[in-house]
Amino acid sequence: MRSSIDVAYFDPVSQTRYPLNPPIWRSPDGGPLMLTELQGIRRQDIDKGTRSLWRYQAAFPIKITNPVSMGEGCTPLHRGSFDGKECSFKLEWFSPTGSFKDRGASVLISCLKQQGIDSILEDSSGNGGAAIAGYGAAAGMAVKVLVPASTSPAKITQARAYGAEIELIPGPREATEAAAIEQASETFYASHNWHPFFLQGTKTLGYEIWEDLGYNAPDNIIIPASAGSNLLGCYIAFKELINSGEIDRLPRLFVSQPANCAPLHASFQAGASDYVETEFRPTIAEGTAIKRPIRLTDMLQALRNTNGGTVAITEQEIVDASLKLAAKGIYVEPTCAHAAAAFTQLSSENRIDPGDETVVILTGTGLKATPFYAKQF
Repeated sequence: MRSSIDVAYFDPVSQTRYPLNPPIWRSPDGGPLMLTELQGIRRQDIDKGTRSLWRYQAAFPIKITNPVSMGEGCTPLHRGSFDGKECSFKLEWFSPTGSFKDRGASVLISCLKQQGIDSILEDSSGNGGAAIAGYGAAAGMAVKVLVPASTSPAKITQARAYGAEIELIPGPREATEAAAIEQASETFYASHNWHPFFLQGTKTLGYEIWEDLGYNAPDNIIIPASAGSNLLGCYIAFKELINSGEIDRLPRLFVSQPANCAPLHASFQAGASDYVETEFRPTIAEGTAIKRPIRLTDMLQALRNTNGGTVAITEQEIVDASLKLAAKGIYVEPTCAHAAAAFTQLSSENRIDPGDETVVILTGTGLKATPFYAKQF
């Protein structure tokens, strides 16, 4: 682990560095921050006596004295198949609040608590708000979550049950983020999209896949993404594992998005380095429906640097994938089921080889999408 003296927030655009204290969530210019590159860990640095993502604490940029943890991480890697082709499913909904976002929430909330923050603000279409609300409750923090008024009632109810104050915001997902940024002058904005320590939590997904596979990198990872925290987390983790000498190649990273809201796909396919104009329509994959992800440039870089790519999945294909997975006992949100459909498309187009070690990330439980499934029968 790198000494905290050497670690800083980093603005990829201006190349400016900022100290980790006092706490900030974006640059003074209003841009998203990353952390300076870390050197990674070796297998002997894993705390194998800890059954949570905190087994990788040596990979974090600072030492957290009292982690806020409920056993997140250590999710199953299920060897299976989809549409007749073998792959492995990483079952990320085996987390305390039911989604992968517990990884980022645990690390972010732990950091903020150590820095003396006791009241936080979040905006979310569902899973992120539930995770921040849940871990905020575990930390004894006051939490307010701004939520699009159209969000699934089950997700709103979950955050309320954790004791969070909920404010429903009319309009698209972007209106909720704008309202949160406006309120950030009053309460610290613990955003799962903006704060770079959230990515320190999601990078443990990459470390865990590496450990699951006997300290090897897979050939391909297929990730359902909108804001890109799992994509960037995996990219960070495998770069760190190259830095530490544990692996000698990066896995190819692929992103699936609903065709009705696929800004990353549009930019990648156009060969662009920033946003391109594209049409947006409502999607049943509501958790992956962000029109302008703030880290899109970083996401494009991660895909291109790993020789990966993107896939856009139609609404009917998302429905079909959800039901096919459920028929195998894998009950997930439509928000992540499209990753399985992407696996089929990538395989049929020979973009990935049948003999490859391919991991498909499934991020959220179908229990949060009961109304969707009820409509299918």
